Amino acid sequence: MEEQSQASEVLKSLAEEVAEAAAYLRELGVDGLECSGAQPAETRTHAEPVAAKQPAHSPALTRHANVERPAPPPKPTPPPAQPSRPSSPATPPARPTQQVSKTNEPPNVLYQTDMPKTPVRKPSPDPPAPRETLFGDITPADELSLGHPGETFEDIRADIGDCVRCPLHQGRTNIVNTEGDQQARLMFVGEAPGADEDATGRPFVGRAGQLLNKIIEAIGMKREEVLIGNVNRCRPPGNRQPTTEEARTCKPFLLREINIVRPDVIVVLGNTAMKNLLDTKEGITRLRGEFQDYKGIKVMPTFHPAYLLRDPSKKREVWADMKKVRDYLNTTKEKKAE
Repeated sequence: MEEQSQASEVLKSLAEEVAEAAAYLRELGVDGLECSGAQPAETRTHAEPVAAKQPAHSPALTRHANVERPAPPPKPTPPPAQPSRPSSPATPPARPTQQVSKTNEPPNVLYQTDMPKTPVRKPSPDPPAPRETLFGDITPADELSLGHPGETFEDIRADIGDCVRCPLHQGRTNIVNTEGDQQARLMFVGEAPGADEDATGRPFVGRAGQLLNKIIEAIGMKREEVLIGNVNRCRPPGNRQPTTEEARTCKPFLLREINIVRPDVIVVLGNTAMKNLLDTKEGITRLRGEFQDYKGIKVMPTFHPAYLLRDPSKKREVWADMKKVRDYLNTTKEKKAE
């Protein structure tokens, strides 16, 4: 029992020396030194000599047993005590104190540097609002913001160029751009060019276009006084419906044109054009004949002239829709005149 007590005293002495060595290294800038205590006394056998009872994983104790440590420099005089302040998240943690065991086990001590790893700064009273991306949101809020203030139709057409953004360019003859009065109060939007439009590079010039001209004249206007375009500017093979991706690729150019003109009314012709412009899943038969809204602009969905050529009985419904458009244009014109 006396031998065990002597061994414990030796280990305590070694622990104190290791603590002084850690303090010396800490003053030299060494951070995060951790040393474990010696093997507990009750796990040792009486036949083992004291020198052999140091744990193999404690290099600090091994070095202490074989190498003489230089004397540490004198400790600087501590500064005068300052008034205590309430703790804050930015305050560096205090140096942990040595935990004294009530048994004969040697103490386990964790040493950390008093210097914080980053400068201590007070939190801002008004922190910036969180951002969606690291450097701020650079994604356009909507398609209209793809343009820029003051741009013209010529700027948009120069941007389109010899477009190869979607597969439709592979079978086209001409890109069919929007045409008409760029200050028009009324705009017509279809889904895509047909064979006649692809050959001439102009929108609505075939049989469906001739019927559209008659519809425009029926409400007391001329083709030259309105704006006519399509969601897609290249003809799909076999006049098929443009795919969702094809429409999504080409639609921003149309929206930029709408942003320039800001017509009083847009008449969308057919189901595909309506769904692409209004981003709706409702069908044309459900929304037809009732004004919808796009960015503060009145939108009237109605049947496409090509559909009227296949089913002339629907002309009566289109005429009812166009009379609503005519009345709205006349009403807004009178208000502006006042």
